[in-house]
Amino acid sequence: MATRDIYESGFDEDVRTESSANQCPECDGRVTTNAVETVCEDCGLVIDEQRIDHGPEWRAYDDEEHERTGAPLTAARHDRGLSTEIGRGTDAKGNEISGQKRRRLARMRREQTRGRWRSKAERNLAHGLGEVRRLASALELSNSVRDQACQLFRSAQNEDLLRGRSIEAIAAASVYGACRCNGLSRLVDDVSEMARVAESQVTNAYKTLNEELSLPAEPVSPSMFVPRLASDLECPDEIRQRARTLAEQAEERGVTTGVHPAGFAAACLYKAGREEGRWLTQSEAADVANTSKATVRAHRDTLEEQVA
Repeated sequence: MATRDIYESGFDEDVRTESSANQCPECDGRVTTNAVETVCEDCGLVIDEQRIDHGPEWRAYDDEEHERTGAPLTAARHDRGLSTEIGRGTDAKGNEISGQKRRRLARMRREQTRGRWRSKAERNLAHGLGEVRRLASALELSNSVRDQACQLFRSAQNEDLLRGRSIEAIAAASVYGACRCNGLSRLVDDVSEMARVAESQVTNAYKTLNEELSLPAEPVSPSMFVPRLASDLECPDEIRQRARTLAEQAEERGVTTGVHPAGFAAACLYKAGREEGRWLTQSEAADVANTSKATVRAHRDTLEEQVA
């Protein structure tokens, strides 16, 4: 009994029945072709197989062929990266265009800018995400942290946390919150220094995000700042490892609760440098930690009393 008599066949838009001239070389049965293979319906022989990749062409093999796809979706853009970008001066192949076409493109670009946002909320989202990208670039953060900060800003807007607050402050707080959630050694003053708002506004905005969105941020420990400060001071590995040990011992004994983490890390580096015979000054340690010399001395005294 033939296969077509056993199984009930239905309509498939990918299946195309060939003419009677194209028959199976084994049983002279009817041959059909779909998007994947050519098969005989009577005996099931696969005559030809040609798998077609319906995905985008990410690779260009020569100068004549070009990628026929856009950039991947990203959370760093208000429209997920699906908007149209009108170029300037050259076409898709890099050739110069005439003055008439340049003026036409300028008019199209102007009209596109006017109709780019459907609402004021979308315009605020575009402005805030642009500020997040600028801060992430200035702080040399990775793309994954940048995307998390952008998604955090989106969540803040969806929860209506932008009402009565500065967009720049929420953007800076989103960047700082993403750093805290990923365990990066960044302080509020590091972010506010790059932002266009005061440190107090960034602090208040971060408190709002942390309370309303329940961020999974862990407390910042002094041991996280030791490698960063040691790199700024150009300390050798012996001092860095000893300072890391001092910071971890202090954390285990609970003497770092409520202290400035960068200032305590600077005190660990200062004490480790004195132990190794490198006369690291208190001013140098305080400058890289953005704290005072009195803070470094106080934490040094705590280390000498509590940590062996």
